[in-house]
Amino acid sequence: MGRPRNFDEDAVVDRAMEAFWTHGYANTSPAQLAEATGIGKGSLYNAFGSKRELFDLCMTRYDRLGAALAREVLAQPGTTRERLRAWMRWVVDSDLAQPVRRGCMVVNTAMELGGHDAEATAAVTAAHAHMTEVLTERIEQGQRDGDVRTEIDARAYSEYLMNAIGGLRVTAKITDAATLYRIVDTTLATL
Repeated sequence: MGRPRNFDEDAVVDRAMEAFWTHGYANTSPAQLAEATGIGKGSLYNAFGSKRELFDLCMTRYDRLGAALAREVLAQPGTTRERLRAWMRWVVDSDLAQPVRRGCMVVNTAMELGGHDAEATAAVTAAHAHMTEVLTERIEQGQRDGDVRTEIDARAYSEYLMNAIGGLRVTAKITDAATLYRIVDTTLATL
């Protein structure tokens, strides 16, 4: 029988996620993961299997937390455009508030591993689909509430927004809030 774990698994995954998010998959070493999590490499791998298995857990957690946060922001009172603007500005503000502008872990993973790593591509695709669904639900609610035109294809518009948000996350690495807010307003002007 193995020894009981002396750590909170979610907290460890959160700290590992921060390391992968900041440095990327390939550039995050086992030593960095051990330092970030406060758990020795051997114990880390005994608990989570491998660097890749831990990364997969981090991607799943990032996806789940991101979709939940978006739902929370989008569910607050206001029109669909106001709520989408609030969500996109939250994304900008959170990116700019970091000591290292790291953008989005999903976008970063798509750029680093997408297309040549089947598991990473599947994780990115799943996260993209989950967030697209969250946005689609809010746009459909706006159509029911009368603040979004009924002729808009909610899914197609959500896909457009996901593309814009991905670009926003990349642009946030190199530009200022005023420019990013203008991009948000221009994007939403079509709603």
